[in-house]
Amino acid sequence: MQNIANRCGQLSHIISRFKFAITRFTNAHALPFAWQTRFHDHIIRDRNEMNRIAQYIENNVAQWESDEFYS
Repeated sequence: MQNIANRCGQLSHIISRFKFAITRFTNAHALPFAWQTRFHDHIIRDRNEMNRIAQYIENNVAQWESDEFYS
């Protein structure tokens, strides 16, 4: 994966440069910011996948108060 991650024009390269720029900006301006840990980027490839993810997000938020980590 590393051998393709830094190829100019690849989506992974664009995302990594975007994240780098955001991190650099927030650090330079002493803004409280950090990328979510244990997170990976995922490309949504079709409408069915998008709908499945949207449904997960909606249901996840609706169930947050019953989560063991809710305080």
